[in-house]
Amino acid sequence: RRFWFRAAHLVAIVFIVVQSWLGQVCPLTIWENDLRRAAGDATYSGDFVGYWMQRLLYYDLNPWVFAVGYTVFGVVVLATFILGPPRRKKPGGAQAADSAS
Repeated sequence: RRFWFRAAHLVAIVFIVVQSWLGQVCPLTIWENDLRRAAGDATYSGDFVGYWMQRLLYYDLNPWVFAVGYTVFGVVVLATFILGPPRRKKPGGAQAADSAS
C-alpha cells in the first residue's frame, strides 16, 4: 500500500494504455529488437505482449484486443487506488505507533 510504489505502477500502465490506443510500439520492445539485431538474433514485429501471446497461445488476434486488455488492466489498477488506497507515511513515524495499537 505504499503510495509512490502504487503511483509508479499507475503511471506506467496509463503510459501503456495511451501507447496501445495510439498504435505505438513500446520503447522497451524497440530497444529489445535493436539489441537482438546488434547480436545477430532474429527480431519480431509488433509489441512484446502481442508477440508472446501469439507464440504461446497460437491465436492471431487484432491489436485492438490487446489495447482493450491493457485498458481493462489499467482500470483495475486505478480501482485498487480507489478501493484500497495506498497509505501515506505519517510524519514522525506515527504510522508505526498506529499499527502497534
